[in-house]
Amino acid sequence: MDSFGLLIDGFATALTPVNLLYALAGVTLGTLVGVLPGIGPAMTVALLLPITFTVPPASAFIMFAGIYYGGMYGGSTTSILLNTPGESASMITALEGNKMARRGRAAQALATAAIGSFVAGTIATALLVVAAPVVVDIAISFGPEDYFALAILAFTAVSSVLSRSVVRGLASLGVGLAIGLIGIDQQTGQARLTLGVPQLLDGIDVVIVAVGLFAVGEVLYVASRLRHAAPDVVPVGRAFLGRSDWARSWRPWMRGTVLGFPFGALPGGGAEIPTFLSYAAERRLARGIAREEYGKGAIEGVAGPEAANNASAAGTLVPLLSLGLPTSATAAIMLAAFQRYGLQPGPQLFDHDPALVWGMIASLFVGNAMLLVLNLPLAPAWAMVLRVPRPYLYAGIVMFAALGVYALNASRVDLIVLYVLGVIGYGMRRFGLPVAPAVIGMILGPLAEVQLRRALAIGAGDPAVLVGSPVAVAFLALAALALAVPAVRRATTAFTAQRATR
Repeated sequence: MDSFGLLIDGFATALTPVNLLYALAGVTLGTLVGVLPGIGPAMTVALLLPITFTVPPASAFIMFAGIYYGGMYGGSTTSILLNTPGESASMITALEGNKMARRGRAAQALATAAIGSFVAGTIATALLVVAAPVVVDIAISFGPEDYFALAILAFTAVSSVLSRSVVRGLASLGVGLAIGLIGIDQQTGQARLTLGVPQLLDGIDVVIVAVGLFAVGEVLYVASRLRHAAPDVVPVGRAFLGRSDWARSWRPWMRGTVLGFPFGALPGGGAEIPTFLSYAAERRLARGIAREEYGKGAIEGVAGPEAANNASAAGTLVPLLSLGLPTSATAAIMLAAFQRYGLQPGPQLFDHDPALVWGMIASLFVGNAMLLVLNLPLAPAWAMVLRVPRPYLYAGIVMFAALGVYALNASRVDLIVLYVLGVIGYGMRRFGLPVAPAVIGMILGPLAEVQLRRALAIGAGDPAVLVGSPVAVAFLALAALALAVPAVRRATTAFTAQRATR
């Protein structure tokens, strides 16, 4: 059956009354938690991850997709009304969106963000329908050396792109790889890094790692810098766009979508680069009143980056679903959810459980429409949520995280591990180490180890087998390039600055 027929079957799954209810719950919860200050999509998904494990897999991932898209949208509200980006991808939205809000155009800024998210998300999800099966057909021919090289590419790309320095990114990756080693070696039966604790013989649950490093670590970091002044929230009415706003927004929405989707699908591409590129492109293309408003609150500076941000979210699902490869922190946590259900994304998932995969993809279209209907009239309500006192907010997050983790296995050891990881997450933020490489290292590390051992077993221990495939060589070359680009960029910048001072 072709992709269109499978998508129709997916809609049959997604449009059942129960799954529609789960989709609505997902987008509502995702937006509610994502709109809170300092909480981005990755932390939103990590925090709400435990509550999805009490429902069937198809319903859980439909809800999870709603949480993902809702969390992506919620960050724009915080950026526009509070000038506090929940994640780095929302920095550009804060740059122009908050200035629009302070000029009395908060409703228009929220509206172009919501409608742009809907347009970009819908187009990008349609591209996902086309691209994912193509990648699956290619991935079927991969050998263990190819998958190992692909994991190396993911490690290096994420470590270099999501960090201010490659060294810090690789240090974070090392932390994640060490966490992934905890437990019994599946091939030798030897216990590794368990410190004599029997509860650690099965390893640390990916949910505990995600919630500890993202949610608890972020709460501790924010609390250490908490100021008790009330947040300065810009008042807002019902979100809407006038005719001139529509005319100025639709082209940035299209250009942002074109930029965001491919970057989201690349290892380490993420949403940061396309949002900055979109902002730069819109500023360069600005004419007339738009050029005058840049730096003072231009609607194009909100429309384009928000479209790029949401298109990249759909792009991340291409390698995640077809290869089992997370290209962002949020995708890594989604991979953790699959593993918690005993599922491994990749070519076999499309063959063995098509109802789940295509039901989830179809639910993205449904969730997108729900978000648009939900957020345009409820913009004033989300603004009121921003007035929740910070001490109550973060105390509630810690309690919610602890309850969710304890509910997994009813184990006190899990709670101890949660808070230890929370302290580690705080330390990583304190010293500038990104958290995403640690989570990706913890999840992909064991998988990379298995593929490495398989490849060496096939090659009778000869390491040359790791470069015996053209695909593996290409992936390793791209990994080396990912490590070299930041160094070349810094050297070029320093050389240019030195010449400018002469």
